[in-house]
Amino acid sequence: MSEDYAERLRANRREKDEFFDDHPQSPIPPEHRDDFDGLDYFPPDPDYRVEATVTVHDDPDPVEMETTASNPVRYLRVVTFAFEIDGAEHTLAGYRQEGDDGAIFVPFRDKTTGQQTYYQGRYMELAPERDLDDGDAVTVDFNLAYSPFCAYSETFSCPLPPEENWLEIVVPAGERAPDLD
Repeated sequence: MSEDYAERLRANRREKDEFFDDHPQSPIPPEHRDDFDGLDYFPPDPDYRVEATVTVHDDPDPVEMETTASNPVRYLRVVTFAFEIDGAEHTLAGYRQEGDDGAIFVPFRDKTTGQQTYYQGRYMELAPERDLDDGDAVTVDFNLAYSPFCAYSETFSCPLPPEENWLEIVVPAGERAPDLD
C-alpha cells in the first residue's frame, strides 16, 4: 500500500470525523457530540484492498433485506464479486434499489461482527466509473468499510446484510464498533 493511499485514507477519515462531530445531519446524537473525539478504525491494511472479478446479473434477483426497524426493504442483486483473502476464495453480492443507477451497495458481516465491529454488520459502496461487464476486475477495499447510521442512533433504519454476504473470515479493516457510552 503506498504511503499516498494511506494518507488519502487518513484524510478521508478525518473528514468523516469532522462531519460526525459537528454537522446537523450527523448520526451521533447531540447529547454525545461533546464527548465525540473521532471514530475508531483498524489501521490501513493492503491485504484487505483486494481485486475482485465481477459477475453481472443481467436479470437481477430481488432480495428482501430485513432492517433494524423490522420493515424489510427490497434490493436487486446486480453483481457478485469474487475475490481472494488469505489464500481462500470468497464472494460478496452487490445490490441496488430498483431504478437506482448509483453506487453498488455491499452490506456484509464477518468474524469481527459483534466483537470488534458493529453487531449488525458493516457496509461498503462501490462507485464504478462505467457499467460493469462479466469478468471485469474491480477493487474491493475493506479499509473503507463503515458502520451504518443505526450503529449510532436507533432513529435510523438500516438494512441488515443478507446471509449470502456473511463472510466466514476475520476482516480487520475499516471502522470498528462505535463507542457511544
